[in-house]
Amino acid sequence: MKKLLSTNYSSGMFNTALLLLRLVFGILMMKHGYEKLVHFADLKAGFMNFIGLGSTVSLLLVVFAEFFCGLFIVIGLFTRLASVPLIICMSVALFKAHNSDIFGKGEMATLYICVFLALLLIGPGKASVDGISGK
Repeated sequence: MKKLLSTNYSSGMFNTALLLLRLVFGILMMKHGYEKLVHFADLKAGFMNFIGLGSTVSLLLVVFAEFFCGLFIVIGLFTRLASVPLIICMSVALFKAHNSDIFGKGEMATLYICVFLALLLIGPGKASVDGISGK
């Protein structure tokens, strides 16, 4: 009981928690991106044009962010850099697609934004390619 109420943590548990966070949220984000990648031809005509470059370019940027940056998050490669497009993508999803409905339809986007902001601030941890290579 004393350990459950303690605010102390070890470096190993901190890095394990970061690994778990990266794996779960990176894989979940990759799933969203994979669906868009597989159905790219069907989605490109009706996709939201959020930056004024056309719906195809917008979908391409979302697939890059969700699938490929999600993959970088999972393996822990360029984690801080990969979290930036994901934060932007989820912010567009929250504020444009879900009309800033933080507690309704945009709840998952809000959660993703918070997790990727935490990864941007904290980094990948030692159980990552970045951590192993000493970056």
